[in-house]
Amino acid sequence: MRAQVTAGGRQGVVMHVRCPDRLPEETYRQVLEELSGLSPVVQALPPTAALVDLRGALPYYGVDARRLGEVLRVRTISRLGVDVRIGIGPSITVAATASGQIPPPGGVLAVASEEVSDWLGPLPVDALHGIGPRQAVVLRDYGVHCVGLLAALPPATVQRLLGGKAGRLAVDRACGIDLRPVVARALPAAASVRYRFDEHALDGAAVRAALLELVVRLGTRLRGRGQVARALTLTLKFAGGGSWDKTRRLTAPSAHEDDLRRLAYQLMDAAGLQRGRLTGLVLKAEDLIDADQAPRQLSLDDARGARLAAETAVDRVRDKFGTSIIGPAAVFRRAS
Repeated sequence: MRAQVTAGGRQGVVMHVRCPDRLPEETYRQVLEELSGLSPVVQALPPTAALVDLRGALPYYGVDARRLGEVLRVRTISRLGVDVRIGIGPSITVAATASGQIPPPGGVLAVASEEVSDWLGPLPVDALHGIGPRQAVVLRDYGVHCVGLLAALPPATVQRLLGGKAGRLAVDRACGIDLRPVVARALPAAASVRYRFDEHALDGAAVRAALLELVVRLGTRLRGRGQVARALTLTLKFAGGGSWDKTRRLTAPSAHEDDLRRLAYQLMDAAGLQRGRLTGLVLKAEDLIDADQAPRQLSLDDARGARLAAETAVDRVRDKFGTSIIGPAAVFRRAS
């Protein structure tokens, strides 16, 4: 079996964090913020995972990697109500494989460099991070049921089974070899808002009013951040657990309610609902940029200019008295 190495020949310490499935994006971003409090090198793996390079953090905090994982888990539970699964190892492959061996809801599993071979060896071959379902089937058909057997095979044999590059990577990772570094990468800029119906709803006035409420909330948030969106995604949640989503780009980057509402309604029309029972809506602004980076086009539409001036005044009222104090009449349909 070949010796284990890490990038640059140095001992790595990598943390792989798995969040619960279907975690809201805003909560996932908050988890990433907690990770950035441990180390400046955090690589987002959306929608629910992340990598952290701990080499600089360990001497700074003066504790071992397992302890940092336990601290992180306590923070995410106490601050966000999110329990995470944390794998720690000398490489991305080992750390990600370790986090996958922790049953939900959460926990910490640390594998030291000298333990890698003994720990990986007995695992089922499909438990190794990077081995896909089809590759696992091929390997099992040839009697390779565990990671140790895969690591012991000549690379040329595995290449004949899985293909050239895939075979080389599979053998390397079975031996704990993974030269990939953790690269600091933030989650692409986006913002989302959600609406949950108290009872199942059909496409109609109530659904349109809920969508308008999301448009108002999303636009207010973007303008407060000084950002504009270049695309919108609408997700419809149905009774029974199904969902539908569609993305369209705005004709020009915007955070104005007029523009967001027009596109949001187009997305709703594209769903072609007939008798689908809705349980919730999610409206996401994507491909965000700073408002001062967006091109500004001179408008000769006096009516639009008046609406934008009114929007600015409304924003000032919301800043002073709260976001729910003023808005379109349809948003306050339940008011008495």
